[in-house]
Amino acid sequence: FTLITDLFNASILFETPPSDLFRHLQVGQTECRKRRIWVGRVKLYISALRLEDGELLLVVSPMLNASAIRDYALRWEIETLFSCLKGRGFNLENTRLTDPRRVKKLIAVLAIGFCWCYLTGEWQHDRKKAIKIKKHGRLSVSLFRYGLDYVQMAILRLIGFGKKEEFKKVLAILRKKKPDRTRAL
Repeated sequence: FTLITDLFNASILFETPPSDLFRHLQVGQTECRKRRIWVGRVKLYISALRLEDGELLLVVSPMLNASAIRDYALRWEIETLFSCLKGRGFNLENTRLTDPRRVKKLIAVLAIGFCWCYLTGEWQHDRKKAIKIKKHGRLSVSLFRYGLDYVQMAILRLIGFGKKEEFKKVLAILRKKKPDRTRAL
């Protein structure tokens, strides 16, 4: 897959501008062209999604794939996970582990930790204090980061001051039990 986000600069690559090809798409609609088109010097299949801001999200592929946009969205979720595991909280690369068995176990534990932090972030955003939304419509902090900060604070209060209440709440989220203010998962 190749994702094209800057249509203004990318339009010179297309024989027909994507804005013309997908002019009819409404917000949230997708389309996959059944015929290949020239993109630069290569014939490729093109799919598009009309975003809420009116822009087009384009995905080009060498093979016809009616679900290219959906597939790319799944790939993006995985990229987000690895970004959080590597540099936005867990710093996986700092472990310097090389034994494949240990790396596998560590990734499994970190995946559970990621889910815990993400669910805690959702819970906190929905039930405690909503995250501020920036002018462009995105959250000012990710749900993962919001949850990670809260889990860390709960653990520090437990260890440093013996305060158990907040830790019990975030632990209940991991157990899928419903504390007072948690939504059903």
